[in-house]
Amino acid sequence: MFISLEDVDILARTVYGEARGEFAKTGIAALIAVANVIFNRGQRKTFWGGSIRDICLQPQQFSCWNVQDPNYILIKKIMRGEMLFDLCWDIAQNVLKEKWPDLTKGADHYHALSVAPFWALGKKPLLTLGHHVFYKLSKEVL
Repeated sequence: MFISLEDVDILARTVYGEARGEFAKTGIAALIAVANVIFNRGQRKTFWGGSIRDICLQPQQFSCWNVQDPNYILIKKIMRGEMLFDLCWDIAQNVLKEKWPDLTKGADHYHALSVAPFWALGKKPLLTLGHHVFYKLSKEVL
C-alpha cells in the first residue's frame, strides 16, 4: 500500500478524534490500537477503500469524521505542535511503516463500550482496551 503524507495526517486526525480521551486512562496503547484497526483494514481487499484516507473517510465508519459529531470540528482544526496530536502523528507514521506491533491481534473493527452496534452482536471480541472493544470480522487473512 502506498502511504502519502495525507494518509499520515488523516490517520493521525482519526486516532486523535477517536481515542484521545482514552490516552489518560490507557496511555499510548489506546491510540496505537485505533491506528492498528485502520492499518488492518488497509491490508485487506474489502469495501473500506484502497488508501488510508479512503478507509478513514468512509461514511459512517469513524464517528469523528461524521459532520454532526462534536469531534469533527476538533480534528479539522488541530495542528501540529499540540502535544497529543504530535503523538498521534508519530503513532500514525510508525504503524503505517509497521515499526510497532499490532496490539489488536488483527482487529478490523472496534466500538466504544457505551454502544452496542448491530455488527458486534454475537461476535467474540479479541481485546478490550480502555473503553473500546476490538473485533476481527473480516475472514480474509492479512
